[in-house]
Amino acid sequence: MEPDRPFGGPWLDEVGAVGPKRVLISLDHGLSVVYFLQSDVVTTLLEAGVEVVVLTDETLIPEIRTRFGRRGLAVEGLRLQEAKGYQVMVARERQWWLQFLRRVGGSREINTKAMDSYIRQVMVEEPPWRMVLMPVAWLGIWYLRRSAAARGLLVRLQKRWVPGLYGDLLRRTRPDLVVASSPGWRLDRYLLREAGQQGIETGAVIMGWDNPSSYGVPGAEVRWVNCWSDIQRRELERGADWRDGQVHVGGIPSYDGYFRGRWVMDREDYFKLHGLDPFRKLISYACSFVSFSPNLQNVRALAELVASDCLSEPCQLLVRLHPNHFMDHPLYKGEADRIRDLRKEMRHVRIVEPKALGGFYGHYSGEDMPEKASMLAHSDVFATVYSTMVVEAAIHRKPILSVCIDAPGGWRKFRKFSLPLSRIGGWPTHQRFRESGAGRVVTSPGELRDALEFYLGHPKADEEKQRAFVERECTYTDGSAGARTGKFLLSRLRGRP
Repeated sequence: MEPDRPFGGPWLDEVGAVGPKRVLISLDHGLSVVYFLQSDVVTTLLEAGVEVVVLTDETLIPEIRTRFGRRGLAVEGLRLQEAKGYQVMVARERQWWLQFLRRVGGSREINTKAMDSYIRQVMVEEPPWRMVLMPVAWLGIWYLRRSAAARGLLVRLQKRWVPGLYGDLLRRTRPDLVVASSPGWRLDRYLLREAGQQGIETGAVIMGWDNPSSYGVPGAEVRWVNCWSDIQRRELERGADWRDGQVHVGGIPSYDGYFRGRWVMDREDYFKLHGLDPFRKLISYACSFVSFSPNLQNVRALAELVASDCLSEPCQLLVRLHPNHFMDHPLYKGEADRIRDLRKEMRHVRIVEPKALGGFYGHYSGEDMPEKASMLAHSDVFATVYSTMVVEAAIHRKPILSVCIDAPGGWRKFRKFSLPLSRIGGWPTHQRFRESGAGRVVTSPGELRDALEFYLGHPKADEEKQRAFVERECTYTDGSAGARTGKFLLSRLRGRP
């Protein structure tokens, strides 16, 4: 006898009831909370009568239930600790090599420079005993980059590694559809593989701007994927062999709140929150690319300009630390401390520390959307290192600088892989930003000063190019991406593409 489904209620569409339906959604990343729960995705499902089960870090279950709980929505544990244990304890080397090849094995028909940099990072940072097999891996990468059959074989080979963590959950909840926030690029691969074994339809959404060009082929066999734009669709189809009809362009639900102006605090309140001077122009800098390069040299160059009052208008600097600055890594923690020291040493420098969601998610968090939206809305110039926040700043029509001042020695003197910031402009998303004209790239303190002076005098110089850039990258700019994505999930439940 089949177990009873614990929720009741019909699933309704435009013409009436067609039976109960249930979607299980994996929230395996802090930003997935924004994507699904702080947009209209889950709301659209619930309002159609669909029952939704979200899986999250066990430590966050009470908070998720309190903040987002409503009829038809259940919250369960994602068992990430157990999944991590399986990854490192069961056939560790075979799983590691399959995951490595998966990540860098995308087709050469797309820009592979982000994947190429990851290969170089692995060769520097992994232990010598693991690198003994790298010549064999190079041969595998050569074939994967050139052969769809080889890439398909790699996806099938990964199916062997299924820890059996979710069988009881899938039997108890009996979902009609399992949706993850990646096609198995993270630990969600185990859930997707197990759901596939049980004959449950699986799908994925793309949360990150650079994900399709940075993470290679899927880590599980997934039926379909929802992405931001036609640009991402082409990257998925050409780079990872998704077939025509498997990729749906639904926009980026996480940004609906930006387009609607939902999260912005009043300027006076925001300035008081951070001790900012209302009579000084605000230059904000969001640390980025921390895993490959220090940001301290960029921050110092900006801090010296505002502290010396050498710009044509009095300015102040607000520095947003990166979530990686809070990882258990002495280099990242050390840089965060040095940036905090700059705040003490120099005038007109303030710091924002991203809020932690907790558990496995760390400081990648949807808790920060009002903070980020307000920083962007009230900045006179926004700076970063090719971060996804260049898209977010373009939504707010703010002058954008990608500050790529090289740090002498980078992280290399710490025996860690490092990339000069002046040499990363060819990565796919970096290249698109540069070619769009939505902002400027500077590689020296002198260029930085000149660009700041230009934007302080011409704040609307790039608005039209920014508008076109956002339309290409985000597709839907009216705040409808969440509802569109939710309706797409409904279509999958109806059995229509």
